[in-house]
Amino acid sequence: MAQCVQSVQELIPDSFVPCVAALCSDEAERLTRLNHLSFAELLKPFSRLTSEVHMRDPNNQLHVIKNLKIAVSNIITQPPQPGAIRKLLNDVVSGSQPAEGLVANVITAGDYDLNISATTPWFESYRETFLQSMPASDHEFLNHYLACMLVASSSEAEPVEQFSKLSQEQHRIQHNSDYSYPKWFIPNTLKYYVLLHDVSAGDEQRAESIYEEMKQKYGTQGCYLLKINSRTSNRASDEQIPDPWSQYLQKNSIQNQESYEDGPCTITSNKNSDSNLLSLDGLDNEVKDGLPNNFRAHPLQLDSSSDPSNSIDGPDHVKFASSLHETKKANTGIIHGACLTLTDHDRIRQFIQEFTFRGLLPHIEKTIRQLNDQLISRKGLSRSLFSATKKWFSGSKVPEKSINELKNTSGLLYPPEAPELQIRKMADLCFLVQHYDLAYSCYHTAKKDFLNDQAMLYAAGALEMAAVSAFLQPGAPRPYPAHYMDTAIQTYRDICKNMVLAERCVLLSAEILKSQSKYSEAAALLIRLTSEDSDLRSALLLEQAAHCFINMKSPMVRKYAFHMILAGHRFSKAGQKKHALRCYCQAMQVYKGKGWSLAEDHINFTIGRQSYTLRQLDNAVSAFRHILINESKQSAAQQGAFLREYLYVYKNVSQLSPDGPLPQLPLPYINSSATRVFFGHDRRPADGEKQAATHVSLDQEYDSESSQQWRELEEQVVAVVNRGVIPTSFYPTQYCLNSYSDNSRFPLAVVEEPITVEVAFRNPLKVPLLLTDLSLLWKFQPKDSSGKDNEEVKELVTGEPVMIGTEVISEFLINSEESKVARLKLFPHHIGELHILGVVYNLGTIQGCMTVDGIGALPGCHTGKHSLSMSVRGRQDLEIQGPRLNNTKEEKTSIKYGPDQRLDPIITEEMPLLEVFFIHFPTGLLCGEIRKAYVEFVNVSKCPLTGLKVVSKRPEFFTFGGNTAVLTPLSPSASENCSAYKTVVTDSTSVCTALISSASSVDFGIGIGSQPEVIPVPLPDTVLLPGASVQLPMWLRGPDEEGVHEINFLFYYESVQKQPKIRHRILRHTAVICTSRSLNVRATACRSNSLEDEEGRGGNMLVFVDVENTNTSEAGVKEFHIVQVSSSSKHWKLQKSVNLSENKDAKLASREKGKFCFKAVRCREKEVATQFSEKYIFADIIFGNEQIISSASPCADFFYRSLSSELKKPQAQPSVHAEKQSIEDAVRLIQKCSEVDLNIVVLWKAYVVEDSKQLILEGQHHVILHTIGKEAFSCPQKQEPPEMELLKFFRPENTTVPLRPSVEQLSNLIKTSLHYPESFNHPFHQKSLCLVPVTLLLSNCSKADVDVIVDLRHKTTSPEALEIHGSFTWLGQTQYKLQLKSQEIHSLQLKACFVHTGVYNLGTPRVFAKLSDQVTVFETSQQNSMPALIIINNV
Repeated sequence: MAQCVQSVQELIPDSFVPCVAALCSDEAERLTRLNHLSFAELLKPFSRLTSEVHMRDPNNQLHVIKNLKIAVSNIITQPPQPGAIRKLLNDVVSGSQPAEGLVANVITAGDYDLNISATTPWFESYRETFLQSMPASDHEFLNHYLACMLVASSSEAEPVEQFSKLSQEQHRIQHNSDYSYPKWFIPNTLKYYVLLHDVSAGDEQRAESIYEEMKQKYGTQGCYLLKINSRTSNRASDEQIPDPWSQYLQKNSIQNQESYEDGPCTITSNKNSDSNLLSLDGLDNEVKDGLPNNFRAHPLQLDSSSDPSNSIDGPDHVKFASSLHETKKANTGIIHGACLTLTDHDRIRQFIQEFTFRGLLPHIEKTIRQLNDQLISRKGLSRSLFSATKKWFSGSKVPEKSINELKNTSGLLYPPEAPELQIRKMADLCFLVQHYDLAYSCYHTAKKDFLNDQAMLYAAGALEMAAVSAFLQPGAPRPYPAHYMDTAIQTYRDICKNMVLAERCVLLSAEILKSQSKYSEAAALLIRLTSEDSDLRSALLLEQAAHCFINMKSPMVRKYAFHMILAGHRFSKAGQKKHALRCYCQAMQVYKGKGWSLAEDHINFTIGRQSYTLRQLDNAVSAFRHILINESKQSAAQQGAFLREYLYVYKNVSQLSPDGPLPQLPLPYINSSATRVFFGHDRRPADGEKQAATHVSLDQEYDSESSQQWRELEEQVVAVVNRGVIPTSFYPTQYCLNSYSDNSRFPLAVVEEPITVEVAFRNPLKVPLLLTDLSLLWKFQPKDSSGKDNEEVKELVTGEPVMIGTEVISEFLINSEESKVARLKLFPHHIGELHILGVVYNLGTIQGCMTVDGIGALPGCHTGKHSLSMSVRGRQDLEIQGPRLNNTKEEKTSIKYGPDQRLDPIITEEMPLLEVFFIHFPTGLLCGEIRKAYVEFVNVSKCPLTGLKVVSKRPEFFTFGGNTAVLTPLSPSASENCSAYKTVVTDSTSVCTALISSASSVDFGIGIGSQPEVIPVPLPDTVLLPGASVQLPMWLRGPDEEGVHEINFLFYYESVQKQPKIRHRILRHTAVICTSRSLNVRATACRSNSLEDEEGRGGNMLVFVDVENTNTSEAGVKEFHIVQVSSSSKHWKLQKSVNLSENKDAKLASREKGKFCFKAVRCREKEVATQFSEKYIFADIIFGNEQIISSASPCADFFYRSLSSELKKPQAQPSVHAEKQSIEDAVRLIQKCSEVDLNIVVLWKAYVVEDSKQLILEGQHHVILHTIGKEAFSCPQKQEPPEMELLKFFRPENTTVPLRPSVEQLSNLIKTSLHYPESFNHPFHQKSLCLVPVTLLLSNCSKADVDVIVDLRHKTTSPEALEIHGSFTWLGQTQYKLQLKSQEIHSLQLKACFVHTGVYNLGTPRVFAKLSDQVTVFETSQQNSMPALIIINNV
């Protein structure tokens, strides 16, 4: 139980005090009424004695009574109605609330920290009022009247006669059978005569004389002269006199009820929020029917018209006015005791002392002696004799039990004179004067008698008081017999059906157990008495039980909370809304945040409801908010109810302050970090063949890899624009900001371009939410054109559409448990600083529909036809936490977050805005296919743009044509079949011979130094004016690898007027091209061993080109025609085709392979420019009837682009050491011999059948030949993954292997060629030796002097070689040593000697070579050269 002001040792004696009746004449009552008090009320503050009192017990022992208090009350002849008592108790409880500034106790139990009010004053008030308002009953005498004060005034005509009348009246009330109430202790009640004298108005001498007369008549012990009203009430304001009455009168106790003035009490029924008036009977204090007091009707009697069922413990919807207007007098500021001075206070105190000392206590002492004498005489008789005594005492037979049990469930009913009752009387008297030893023994005796007689009601009463007496005995000779109390409670409740008495037992026993720290037993006792018959009692007892649980040695927190909830529920049913709310709030501390979501929801819902009823609207809103924002596990219907209730309460709150700030709404959830901001217009949809650049949009998923690529592209183009250096102020353009982007800087937005904010909503409920009039909330600081703050306009919040236009979404439906994004736009019309604060909307739900599909579930879903049940306007802020900082040590050790400025854009001056459209842009190509498309550039802003460039990682994919118009074909219609190439019709004579042209790579925008990826777009006049559009041709070539290719284009442009904040703008486009296989071209070059032509002094080569059709005809390709093979090189050119077949048409069906052989010769010196010139010689060999000019666009463009991408590939550079320099130089010279810089371009047409139409596609493949004898491919070869090797656990020794050139390179240092007749006829029968002259031609391929050794001796390794070719001998010198100058050709005349006919291989000479300035000799290998076969015939 909670802590109390009084200890139990003080509480019980104060609850059971001697009762004294007061009967006043009208005149006496009038005198007291001048102070706004009745006579009984006048005495109330002074009814406790200030000193100890002594009396003698029956054994003549002196007994000390401490703090004795007496209760004086006016005689009331009607017992109080139970309903009226309940009403009174209800008011007492509702009138007592916790003090506002009360500091609660903090109890720490386990991991709970609870704020709990340590005291419960409402319970103490209830208990006090309950004990005081107990109606007197026949089975006990504790609250029967022991004495009666008869009060008359000295100003009456015949005061003594008036006393006689009053005495008769008292006698009539006590002894007349018409009056069963009030109850009197003993037949001869003590009468005490009090003469009231008004000092200020009355005649004092007369009063004294009357008093003397009274003393003569009634004795000095039995009368008193009380002087009051020493001053007149109109002088009340002169001095402040304390008012000791107010504290008693504010407690609506049973005794002072009659002093209430008339006035209805309002009872509000919350059923329909109407007010039903339930009026209580006006309590009248005037004389009726000639009686001195109106004691016909009890002052607590309810008006007969009132409905008792609806009055006190009625259903939950009854709500009492906070308290019964307290007392009317206290409320209206009436001063009590206005005519009394402090002297009068002392006189009243003296009067009580006199009355108690001289009247009441001697009377009690005498009564105890009489009763004791009876008891002793009874003890002296035997049991059998005693039954006769009993008869004598009662004067009648013992009633039949069976009949009496029919009359009363509690068993026997005793007549008033029954000896058992005399014992009980004596016990009660002893108890009242705190003689607990004697009281206990008497109660004990009485208990046995009552139990013997099966008089259960009497027995229970005796048990109850015996237990209390035992507890209060001084020195505690015996332990508290709790089982007595348990039996008493059980008897009262179950047998006697008297809950009032049972409740008294529980209140006393619980208090006693609490004082012994037996909290568990006390709680069990309190809980046992909760029942359905009284919600108020159950609520109070449950609350006390809860306090017992929390006050235990080891607090039981959850039990506390559970019982607080039960108490709150019962308070609510009893109409005690404030107490109900308090209980729920205290219990909530335990359940909060422990994952008991359903319990939390229930508590929050109840708190919300109760707070709303009490008009604590803010509390109600926050409680309902909690229900909605926690992840609710409730059913959809329940959630819908919660939401409707919340909206209803919220609406009421917002109506109270319509002009106040918008409230924060709890629904739907907003994932702030997922907020994305997009600057710019939405992308236009594709329009027929026109396809807009993809650019950036909110529909694209974030991809860190691609964003890095875009950043690199932008850096590339900025570097080119700024002469190779990226400026320090450069910051990559970000059109879409999200949680992955760098948001540490204020983003820049352009005036008149929309800003789209994507807000991620989530509906956690199982009911759909409808947001209406959804828009962004923002704050804007305009700047004037000079960039300074505009002083007049400080801040503009969600207003002034002149500055910022705001888009409003009229309806936005979020289905149950759905996540959905809303895109909200702002249109800045002025430069300045914008801060996007949050969203503002009306939150509502849909009537009568639990789930709504986006389409069709409700007709007219998004046309404003939703039947909104109710909606409230509110806001939610977008607060985005920046990234966690982790750079410095301090940041690593603490948790710090950086800024996130994505919602705070700076609006800058106007900028040009480019839109790019692609016309006839293909989505699928064959590998190497050339297609012509058009690009349209449109300036949609009001500023001219310039400096347009495009940058791509795949420049080989597209071209805008050459720099000069000559090189660029005008339109596709210029040639047959609408070719994308520039073509010339040729005559049939020029078959298989090359047509020569030349072009410089500079013409095609590709120099050595510049970045080939950055391509200027050839705009006419280099400026695009506002509103202007330009269409440019664009050739595309399908990438060489098959598959899907994503090709990124980044268009860069600037404003003609330079802007300080934004230097440039970009537009992105991602083209997705699917390529399918076409041709696979492989080529090799090898030295021709034949004697050189006159013209081709530098030697010539054979070029073999293999073309394979790898297309699997999935694209509907029927066949490929090779229409032309061109070469492009600075030093070589194709001369003619040396194919054996004269088949002019080179067709390849699916999976066919064709082989071409061409002769290549070195260009003449005059054709070859200087080493660093970028001029290339193009030679075309035509297989069709029109020449494609390979040195013009787009053939040359793509050739150069493929060349530059080839050059970009990293070359492995070996590390250079000084000592090895010479060897490496040598190796490099040797390598140079075998290098050949010849590029082959194969141009083809493919015949495709599509939709029963034949199309002709065209394309080109490039093969770059670097090295003689090494095969080159048009498409990159797949690398075989290396086989796994075992791990080696030893450290390799650091030995450097001397660099040696490879065998192929060595064999190319010296080119050898044998010139001899193919067949030689010799008459062997004439001459046995056949001598054949052979010329060995040695040509130095390198640019350095070479020493050559020719060794003619045979070096056979195996006998098989002899058998195959036969043996012959070289005659003459077997070894020659020569030195060849750079590029020199030397011929040696040799003679071969044969002895048989046959076929011989003359390729046996071994040639060794070394550079003249080197020591090392390399052998040139001839193994791979073709065998030089000679046929020797016999003639």
